[in-house]
Amino acid sequence: MSSAAAYAVSAPGAGFEKITIERRDLGPKDVLIDIRFAGICHSDIHTARNEWGATRYPCVPGHEIAGIVAAVGSQVRTHSVGDRVGVGCIVDSCGECEPCRDGDEQYCAKGALMTYNGRLADGHTFGGYATQVVVTEGFVLSIPDEIPLDAAAPLLCAGVTLYSPLMNWGAGAGTRVAIVGMGGLGHVGVKIANALGAEVTVLSQSLSKRADGLRFGAAEYYATSDPETFTLLRKRFDLIINTVSVNLDIDRYLSMLAVDGTLVELGMPEKPISVRVSSLANGRRALAGSMIGGIAQTQEMLDFCAEHGITAEIELISADRIDEAYDRAVSSDVRYRFVIDTATI
Repeated sequence: MSSAAAYAVSAPGAGFEKITIERRDLGPKDVLIDIRFAGICHSDIHTARNEWGATRYPCVPGHEIAGIVAAVGSQVRTHSVGDRVGVGCIVDSCGECEPCRDGDEQYCAKGALMTYNGRLADGHTFGGYATQVVVTEGFVLSIPDEIPLDAAAPLLCAGVTLYSPLMNWGAGAGTRVAIVGMGGLGHVGVKIANALGAEVTVLSQSLSKRADGLRFGAAEYYATSDPETFTLLRKRFDLIINTVSVNLDIDRYLSMLAVDGTLVELGMPEKPISVRVSSLANGRRALAGSMIGGIAQTQEMLDFCAEHGITAEIELISADRIDEAYDRAVSSDVRYRFVIDTATI
């Protein structure tokens, strides 16, 4: 075992404190990574504060990890010391079930091992708010040179979370795509959908981020607080991707779908959603969900972002500001993703 410095919470409502954690010894197919940057995802906040009711403490969050390879096992072939690499939301899966064979490890039938708070025989996994991590070779991504490491970190979750449904539901030239929410997920989604050639519209609570949305590639930007928006955009979109985690009036959003359109839910609202069947039947519309992406698709996303000059918009912080960053993220006081400089741990 080796030791690494990390920032952890010890209980719901507790602040972050610096601790020492143990990382497993380097196995023949393992990669040791010196973590340089770790993005803060809203899932980190939910987990650290036990808002989903399944947190194991002490909890070291972080599944948007960017760093440099420090050592490799004897059988590693795809990564070398000095490589720029990333780790996303999952660090292992069974590799044998149908989803795993299809490259959808996130839907592993036996349960993918999450980067943090994942159950182990002798404890649980610790995430990227740390100085080092050991990860199986097949779950380590290559970060292209064109993407700065700090701005690459959020792509390991936010990037693939948007890229996956955009690809799965065929966003591209001739399609009309709406992104609900202009936060950490939504702003990356606007950039990717625009690069795919889609006509992109942002649907946000207000027009406060309109200038940014248009700069990121949106053709139009509407405030959902204005009831007229739902009248103007009736039957407009082929695909709507909802990135927010609040309970919306789903029927109103379904009314904006064209025939055969799909509304994809990415956010995890606190309460169950309800929908009228007529909202689906009237136009052969579909309501779907999506969760991150597999390893191959995550690499595809990184290469796509490098080719099109796409990065996350970030605010770099020191590790002693994580609690402040959490509070600000909950208040939507960030444009658009916090990233921890792990040199400050």
